[in-house]
Amino acid sequence: MPLYEHVFISRQDLSNTQAEGLVEHFSTVITDNGGTIVESEYWGVKTMAYKINKNRKGHYAFLRTDAPSEAVQEMERLMRLHEDVMRVLTVKVDEHEEGPSVQMQKRDERGDRRERRP
Repeated sequence: MPLYEHVFISRQDLSNTQAEGLVEHFSTVITDNGGTIVESEYWGVKTMAYKINKNRKGHYAFLRTDAPSEAVQEMERLMRLHEDVMRVLTVKVDEHEEGPSVQMQKRDERGDRRERRP
């Protein structure tokens, strides 16, 4: 099955447990439609570059899935209809990276960006 990575932003006025509940809810949508959740991460509340629906901040969540396209389409459809989800990004990948995502790594592990520039 194809591999996907999903990031979605939910409203800032949700509690942490409600935001993590959204991750569980959409994970069950994937599993009910024949896919599997490889990994899920809750990144917390982050400030956005610009306002979305009059919100400056949002709860960010990340999912790595191994699912058929029908399951992904159903999850995205439900996310668009859900009033607490502001934005969704789904990317098809060739393979999943091992370990935590870049957002969850410490700044020391990522290295300083200035050191990489020529």
